[in-house]
Amino acid sequence: MTRHIPADEQLYTGIKHIEFMGKKEYASTPEGATAIEEVKAALACPPNASIAGSSSLRGIPIGLWLYNDLYESNNKIGHWIFNTFAQSPVLISKVNPELRARVATNVLSYYGYFNGRASANIITNKRNSKKAAVAYEITLNEPYRYDSIAYLNFPKGIDSLLTATKESSLLKKGAQFSVMNLNGERERINNMLRNNGYYYCQTNYIKFLADTINSPGKVSLRIEPNKDFTAKVERPWKIGNTTLQITGNRQAGGARRVKNDTIRRRNLTYIYNGSKPPVKAGAILSNTFLRKGQLYSQERQQLSLQRLTLLNIFNSVNFAFTPREDSDTIDMRITAQLDKPYDFTFELNATSKSNSQIGPGTKISLSRNNIFRGGETFKLSLQGSYEWQTDKRMQGKQSVINSWEIGADASLSFPRLFLPIVHRRYLRFPATTLIRLYADQMNRSGFFRMVHFGGEISYRIFEKRNTTHSVTPFRLTYDMLQSTTTKFDSIAANNRSIANSFRNQFIPAMQYTYTYDNAKSHHRHKSWVELSATSSGNITSLFFMAFGKDWNKKNKEIFNNPYAQFAKLTVETRQLYRLTTKSHIATRFFIGAIKSYGNSSTAPYSEQFYIGGANSLRAFTVRSIGPGSYHPKEDSRYSYLDETGTFKMEANVEYRFPLFGDIYGALFVDAGNVWLLEKDNSRPGGEFRFDSFAKQIALNTGAGIRYDLEFLVLRLDFGIAIHAPYDTGKKGYYNIPSFGKGFAWHFAIGYPF
Repeated sequence: MTRHIPADEQLYTGIKHIEFMGKKEYASTPEGATAIEEVKAALACPPNASIAGSSSLRGIPIGLWLYNDLYESNNKIGHWIFNTFAQSPVLISKVNPELRARVATNVLSYYGYFNGRASANIITNKRNSKKAAVAYEITLNEPYRYDSIAYLNFPKGIDSLLTATKESSLLKKGAQFSVMNLNGERERINNMLRNNGYYYCQTNYIKFLADTINSPGKVSLRIEPNKDFTAKVERPWKIGNTTLQITGNRQAGGARRVKNDTIRRRNLTYIYNGSKPPVKAGAILSNTFLRKGQLYSQERQQLSLQRLTLLNIFNSVNFAFTPREDSDTIDMRITAQLDKPYDFTFELNATSKSNSQIGPGTKISLSRNNIFRGGETFKLSLQGSYEWQTDKRMQGKQSVINSWEIGADASLSFPRLFLPIVHRRYLRFPATTLIRLYADQMNRSGFFRMVHFGGEISYRIFEKRNTTHSVTPFRLTYDMLQSTTTKFDSIAANNRSIANSFRNQFIPAMQYTYTYDNAKSHHRHKSWVELSATSSGNITSLFFMAFGKDWNKKNKEIFNNPYAQFAKLTVETRQLYRLTTKSHIATRFFIGAIKSYGNSSTAPYSEQFYIGGANSLRAFTVRSIGPGSYHPKEDSRYSYLDETGTFKMEANVEYRFPLFGDIYGALFVDAGNVWLLEKDNSRPGGEFRFDSFAKQIALNTGAGIRYDLEFLVLRLDFGIAIHAPYDTGKKGYYNIPSFGKGFAWHFAIGYPF
């Protein structure tokens, strides 16, 4: 591996160790913990064949072997392999340990360790002098702390604001010195001033003067204004007149020029293209929170930008402010460019398994934006999927197409709340209202045909940038079994749970969903959490109680059909940990439960949990696992009927890494199952029990390839089963009878999570 290393160079084999010297209490503060983390980041440098981006763990250096073997190759194939897969050696000179140690020393000073230091020691390999590792020693001496903090020489108005917000200052006497806190305090002051009318204030308006000489180990700090700024920086400004200009979408309008028209209303000048305004002025102004006569506020400007962006009708939105001469007033100009009026999406996925089941599916969606010129969006979606059996041993024409599913979904969303009791002027957070109608028909060849249709009204409230609340006060769904076969009827007769879950029934439900998503933030690691709670039939049963009927009485009906009554709770969390710029570890955990009571003895089939497939257990097909250790006989052709459950738990881990170009690889592990919360004699072993559920968790591993086109990700996954939760006839934890029976491949679009 070192024969092509230059004579005066050494191959870097990673960090041998990083040793921290000094008393433990010196690093026990939050600043100390952050300093250590950033020091490690400054020293980090992965060697060849690094494992998951580690600076000390190495795998098999295949890329380095290819580099050495094909370095002088003149063969076309060898040259291609070299350019594609070979990895250049990481040299000690490129790592530059001494420079990294100096950077680490500066990091220590950044967090108050002015007497701290970092040093590097190159350790040559005893067996091969062309290889070397690096050991670092970090000394943490006692950090400096603030002795005095003074805000001096500010104008009267700004000084009053500083005094009023003194308790929220990030700088406290006795706290550890940190440049991070200085920058945070500068940002706090700047935001406070800009939210109180000081439009022209900038972060470099504030300067810090620190004295660390008079008292060793202590910092005397002065915060003062920078005198280089003009007088308009130290003056609060009020909002004047507003000009709104809407320009057309370039792609829609092409090179054709359209004459501008103008509407003037008191303090508003509205400039637009065409014969009539493309967006109602009220839709813009109701989402703009800077009013004439009010002090300028950066927070209200950002909220206005957020609200206008959430209308989903503009490609860009810009705010500009112009001061009036000899006045404390600034006029506001909002310039927005319309986005494309139509959006079209097409999704395609396909799965296949060694048991001859294959199942492609597709979804087509068309959206019309700004349909009523108020930011409304109408969306129509059509989706379909089917599975067929390719095994020639199957008999009869019904086996050629085992199942298909087709559905339609129409929705109309409004960028505001339709709630009579809440006026949008008093709603602090952005919100939308969604009215939706949907229908879905499912056909299981040789068994049944079922239709599932309904409608809902839901509200989404965007509390913060990362937090969303979704409330569905009304959802009514009707499940109707259109037709059945003699075979299905015999199955239902022997299994009461299946019969009840497939009955014709209404599902009147209410739902609340909380979502946290920091994907658009600057955090190194991304998090997504969703908590959802659904209640069905409870409000309906309250009406029955009001008229004297028993809450727990069965077979209560609306419109001559029974209705479902249950409570459902699900929690799902996804984490994306960034190891390097292009390599990540993605995790997902899901847990959910549904409990039927009152008017229902079994949850509707459409509400029950199932597991398996391209985005779940990737070595098992959909509805082929569970509940618990229950598994239909091999000759059974209706497993999807009863391999559902009322409790689900699933976990996934996936390591994503670059291969070459836009091609990425993945290694994954999936685990999970579904169970029954109540015992079912027709499905022995399906009940959830704490003393046995661990053995009933299905486990698989696998690998995948992704082609990342930025706007589209094509995915091919190969799943390998390790443990099935049922009796396969083979003993031991690895109980898969043969590799072929535990292997599956899935082609899909997008990441699984």
